[in-house]
Amino acid sequence: MVELTRRDVLRSAGVLAGATALTGTAAAAEATADGGVAVSQGTNIAAHLSPDGRTVAFDLVTAIWTVAVTGGRARRLTGDDTDATQPSWSPDGRRLVFQAYRDGNYHLYTIRPDGSSLEQLTTGPYDHREPRFSPDGTMIAFASDRGGSYGVHTLSAATGAITTRVDTAADEAMPAWSPDGRRLAYTVDATAVDVLDLSTGVITRAVTAPAGASLFGPSFAPDGTLAYVRVAGATAELVVGDRVVSDRGEDVFGFAASWPSPTTLVYTADGVPKRRTLGGAATAVAFTAEVPVVPRQHYRHSVRDLDSTKEQRALGIASPVASRDGTKVAFRALNALWLLKIGDPRPVRLVADGYFNSDPDFTPDGRAIVYASDRAGDADLWQHDLASGRERRLSGLPGAQVAPRLSPDGGRVAYNDQDGVTWVLDLASGTPTQVTPSLFMPGRPTWSPDGRTVALAAVKPYSRRFREGTSQILSVDLASGALTYTEPMPHASLATRGDDGPAWSPDGKYLAFVVESCAWVVPVSPTGAFTGPARQVTTEVTDSLSWLGADRLLYLHNGTLRSVSVDGGRPKDIPLTLHWRPTEVHEHEVIRAGALWDGRAQRLRESVDIVVDKGKIVDVLRAGGRRYTVDARTSTVMPGLVDAHVHWHLRGRQWGDRQGRLWLTYGITTTRSPGDPAYQFVETREALESGARVGPRYFGTGEAIDGSRVYYNFMRPTRSVAQLGLELARAKALGYDMVKTYVRLPVAYQRRVVAAAHRAGMPLSSHYLYPAEHIGMDGMEHTGATNRLGYSHTVSRLGRAYEDAVTLFVRSGMSLTPTLFNSAAMYAFDRALVEDERTRTLYPAWEYAALVTKADAAQTPANEPALAMLAANVDMVLRIHRAGGYVISGTDAPLDNPAVSLHTNLRAKVHFGFTPYEALTTATTNPARWLGQSGNLGEVRRGAQADLSFVTGNPLADINAAAAVDRVMVKGRLHTVDDLLTPFRTPVAAATPALATTSVPATHEHDPEYWWHEPERAHRYCC
Repeated sequence: MVELTRRDVLRSAGVLAGATALTGTAAAAEATADGGVAVSQGTNIAAHLSPDGRTVAFDLVTAIWTVAVTGGRARRLTGDDTDATQPSWSPDGRRLVFQAYRDGNYHLYTIRPDGSSLEQLTTGPYDHREPRFSPDGTMIAFASDRGGSYGVHTLSAATGAITTRVDTAADEAMPAWSPDGRRLAYTVDATAVDVLDLSTGVITRAVTAPAGASLFGPSFAPDGTLAYVRVAGATAELVVGDRVVSDRGEDVFGFAASWPSPTTLVYTADGVPKRRTLGGAATAVAFTAEVPVVPRQHYRHSVRDLDSTKEQRALGIASPVASRDGTKVAFRALNALWLLKIGDPRPVRLVADGYFNSDPDFTPDGRAIVYASDRAGDADLWQHDLASGRERRLSGLPGAQVAPRLSPDGGRVAYNDQDGVTWVLDLASGTPTQVTPSLFMPGRPTWSPDGRTVALAAVKPYSRRFREGTSQILSVDLASGALTYTEPMPHASLATRGDDGPAWSPDGKYLAFVVESCAWVVPVSPTGAFTGPARQVTTEVTDSLSWLGADRLLYLHNGTLRSVSVDGGRPKDIPLTLHWRPTEVHEHEVIRAGALWDGRAQRLRESVDIVVDKGKIVDVLRAGGRRYTVDARTSTVMPGLVDAHVHWHLRGRQWGDRQGRLWLTYGITTTRSPGDPAYQFVETREALESGARVGPRYFGTGEAIDGSRVYYNFMRPTRSVAQLGLELARAKALGYDMVKTYVRLPVAYQRRVVAAAHRAGMPLSSHYLYPAEHIGMDGMEHTGATNRLGYSHTVSRLGRAYEDAVTLFVRSGMSLTPTLFNSAAMYAFDRALVEDERTRTLYPAWEYAALVTKADAAQTPANEPALAMLAANVDMVLRIHRAGGYVISGTDAPLDNPAVSLHTNLRAKVHFGFTPYEALTTATTNPARWLGQSGNLGEVRRGAQADLSFVTGNPLADINAAAAVDRVMVKGRLHTVDDLLTPFRTPVAAATPALATTSVPATHEHDPEYWWHEPERAHRYCC
């Protein structure tokens, strides 16, 4: 394949031929007198022309603005907390209707053009979006999920009564009125446009998208001709009838056009509203909007002491579970499995072989535990006899077997696999049976006492259109296979889909679970059906719930084991004495390096001695006559890399011990996670710091704080200010390094979280630029990922960013972690990372197969649009970087491929305009500064941590050299790549016989009733 330059790709996508060339530095936005900036472009803005044709209403930085159609200074009508988008004029021009996210759901509001008389039109737990006034002003059409999927409804302007117009199993959205008000056009699953005749109810298919294309923003011309936006690959076109009227390369935003005349329309593209005459050119509606900017606040950053050797109490008590008689507790901590006899605070270490051993569960007689371990290569089920220590391998099946739970009679084990399928293994026959379809990140199973039903946590979305929903209790009748979803409370979610329930009581009377970070119990039938209302048991932070006998709950409270009676009363601590110390490396090393990149200089230093003592660099000297202990004369030594966006435990059970080793083999010595299950995160961080586990440093946070709807299993659905207090108390008690807020948290709540986290010294990040920058957020993840709008305000659907996004990043000082998911397009040029022994050895088989498929796709013509999108994404990042903005590299691993994706990110940056030096600073000094570790990480200098990567070649001349790692050092401990690979080249227990070795492959049949039951890999979502 011919290698394309950045300019080639931009030109092929039409970018350079369009109105906006995405080159150079950030647009020159002017500063305003109050410290804000005046911007003249907006990313993915929607606009609507007033009935008199004089004024354009548009959204920018989640606010409604108006500007004269001739251009000029824009007037802002709504504030930050309203979070308002997609305005539409009333036919008399006296009101604007729009969607707003004020209270945790999208609702419809109206406002006068002078910014007065804000009025809310809809309420409740459903979303209401994309409003449009009817031509006579008596109705407002809108899209909503109030009917079980997205449908089109109308609201009476006089009475507020809502009428459903069309609501099928498909998602109907973006309604538009015909000029006579008799018809409504709308999109169907973004792949078609239908037209509904309101008088007859007849629906006509007007447009069908070509394969691979999506349709947005239908509108009617005055003569009834249908217009819409069509997006396919790296093109976005405005279509009227059957004719494309936009210019080649124009970045048309996916919203409905306005029609001031039969031959003129107003739409948004290339960062501005535009007026276009059919058959003629488009002219921009030039605007200037004054946007407030708040430079990053100065607060005392609570920074982890990397030099500490103090003994510390173990807080990472992962997945605790009690024996049936309530006398013992098993759990994971410090990369080992432990047994605590209640009454004796000192636990006994049961399993500690360096592999990843997790999720213990007791046999009914309490004499053994069943757990998952990857000591045979992948996660299998094992049984450990408590008296003798004898190990029995229960499974040696393809894939992973994780999160086991024994049946009440001890004869079966329920477990999950790597695709979210729940199985039951019969221990008498060794036969595994699939009992659920693929689920998205389900919870750990629990059994009914009669063994006839298994229940677990599973997400149920509100619609196909938007992935979020509620984490509910899914009950499985093992005889019939019938599935039943039950909300813990109306429109409420289980706290997480990890260890927070459901958990069946031993007597079968109750299910226990955590909602809003407190314990609840509900009476149930033998099948798990609720027979009464749920009752709250705790009011304090409650995690990892299980039963301690028949009438008490065992749980974790901010790192402390506790129990409480289900009938109420004061919780009681369960004494546990378990401590650890940070590992100390006492060796004195002198590394004789052929060359050194110190993280700051733009050229290598030749022939250098790096003196390391007790894990720190004590000197960097010109090589001389001194004795050296590490011969790196043929290597370049450079700072270890930082991947500033990973999720260790998104698939942590499935990856096991491989994950940390893999990062090290590719020179990644520090990771930062903006979201992981809280106790899994703390356990792994403590295991790494104590030396009990091999891997890079791990900075991060627990579950991201989300709003009323969730998707991932490690998001905290938050519905009240009181609950915010619990979430922040957990963050402080467990020593989070940062806090992340997620996509459905309202602005008012986000503001509270920012203030509280900063008081505690914790930086924050989210998925939003504005109003996040205005309320003090420290960073944003992704160039433009999951957003409650369903699209981004920082990149368009073609991946392009405009002046508002670039300027606000630069002026505010907020960090941007790009996570270039489409960097896999770089495999078109070089797939050596895929074929590398490190990748082949340390990737689980199913993950490696997915990576190969991805690399193969990069060799096809379909990769060209991906390259164009990648070029646009890198262009945004480069403009921010060169204008003085703050870019830190991250990948979203394992949603993108661990370790190798950081290198494809770096290579993509260099391919499309960064110098290797610039790219490397985004993965060294910049993220070190974010972590409060400037001069301590990301550099090779006196006093820094001895976190080093030994590579072949000059990474400042060839960015590929950064991946050519043969040795790596973390805190002064040297690892060779061979040493890191050995445990999975020849796993210690690979030859151990297993009870179950064969199974029928899991079926993934599509079920229209449960359309969301699909393997996680069926859709490429990012965090």
